[in-house]
Order: sequence, then structure tokens, then C-alpha cells
Amino acid sequence: MEPFVTIITPTHNLLKNNLADDFNLLVKLLDMQTYPNIEHLIIDNMSTDGTVEMLKSYKNQGFINFYSEKDTGKFNAYNKGVMRAKGKYVTFLSCDDFIQDITAISDIVNILEANNGDFSFAPAYCRHPQGFVFLFMPAMHTAFQVMPCARQAMFFKKSMIEKENYFDERFKLISDFDFIMRIILKGYKPVFFDTNYVTYKLGEKVQNNGQKAEEESKAIFNKNFRNLYPLNDDILTRMAKFSEFPRPLLEKLAKYFPDEDAELFFDKCEQLHQIRINAIQNQQK
Repeated sequence: MEPFVTIITPTHNLLKNNLADDFNLLVKLLDMQTYPNIEHLIIDNMSTDGTVEMLKSYKNQGFINFYSEKDTGKFNAYNKGVMRAKGKYVTFLSCDDFIQDITAISDIVNILEANNGDFSFAPAYCRHPQGFVFLFMPAMHTAFQVMPCARQAMFFKKSMIEKENYFDERFKLISDFDFIMRIILKGYKPVFFDTNYVTYKLGEKVQNNGQKAEEESKAIFNKNFRNLYPLNDDILTRMAKFSEFPRPLLEKLAKYFPDEDAELFFDKCEQLHQIRINAIQNQQK
């Protein structure tokens, strides 16, 4: 029997936030997937605007299953979803994301099974709030500095998430960055799926809370790297703001990639550092 896949989607007041049409597109496109064993699990944060009644209708039609209860944020909802998921593999889509390739889930499961992969990553189309779309290509060699790929374009083994103790709910904005960093440090096996199969909307919470995101980045770096290199607030600030990492730390992190990728790793890290510097300089003009 082909393994189950669980798609986890948090919701809250979809009607009030004018997201009902987006959610309908997500659900209906998932129903068109060629893969037979898909569970779409909705974790609703106690909606009060009629969303729960709408979810009941989708459930009665066989599209979804859902739970409506108070949560403490997106990553709390993700963790609740994983705990309830029956899938061998899970992926996380927001209510305004969608999978446009109807064979994608079948293809991803096949490549994960064939390679005994622990997680997959892929390119993704990103819808910017200003109305344009761009391609987010994965850059796994920068995974220790910034989010290396779209979380929406990743599938994870449920057992891996459980073994690594889920998403760290202390990080309200970028806990997915922390989780991806952790599974790379632990040596879990990635599989690249070279297809743009998903479209997601760029989250505005991180953009609108830049200072908090920077503080979370500092805490994530300290949590994951403090045993590799002595860190202080000044070093952590430069890491979070400028992607400026001490060379001895980079040399230790390079060992988490194949030996033949070492120079590429250093080059990509330096390129990202220069991009961040240039971006900050342009903002100051």
C-alpha cells in the first residue's frame, strides 16, 4: 500500500480575512491530485466568523478533516497537526497556498521512497503582496544563515519530526528555519525534487516584524551553534543582520556538506553576506 501523506493547514477566521476563495482553491486542487492516499488536516484556531461551519461543509463532502481549538500560533498548530497526522510524510500549506501540479505528491513520494529520504525540497513560486510572482530556488548551502528554501515546497517524514521534538514553539516567526537547521545538523537525508509544483504567498508577519525576526535569528544561531564556536551578542547580531559568520564557525559548518562542496559552501556564504550588506546600504540611501 502506498504511504499516506498528510497536508497540514492552520486556519483562523477565513471569512473575516477574505481567504475563503483561496482556501477553496487549495482544497479543490488537492482533490485533483493523482496520488490516492492524501489526508488534508485543518487545525483551526477557534474561528468565530462562520469558518467552522464552512469547514464542516468541506468535511461532510470528504475533502478535509479538522479540529477547532485554541492555539498559540502557527507552529503550535503545526505540532498539533503532526501529532494527529496519519501520514508517513507531512507537508505544511497555508490557506492561501496551492499545489498546481496534480502529479506532484505522487512524484515526491516516489522520489522519497526510492532514495529513503527524510525530507524533500524543491523550487517554488512566491506571490508577493505587491502582486508579482517570483521563483524561489533552493539554496541549501546557505541553510545555516537564512531560510534555504520555501517551507511550503518541503515534505518531511513524520517520524523525523517526532524524533526531533517538533517545531520549537518559542520561535513564533521563523521556527521552520530552526527546524531545517536542526535536521541538517543531525545528518538527515535530503532529496531534491526539481519541479516548481507549489505556489505560496509571501508571509508579511516576518516582513512587518523585522526586529523580532532578527532577535529570533540570534536565538536560533545561539541555540544551534554555541557548542561549535564561542558566541556573544555582537557576533550574533552580525550573523543575524549581515549573514556575517566567523570563519572558524563556517569551517565547522562546512563539514555538514560533502567535502567536494566545501568551496561552494564558502562562496555561497560570502555571496549572501555581500547581498545583505548591499541591501542594507541601499536602504540607507
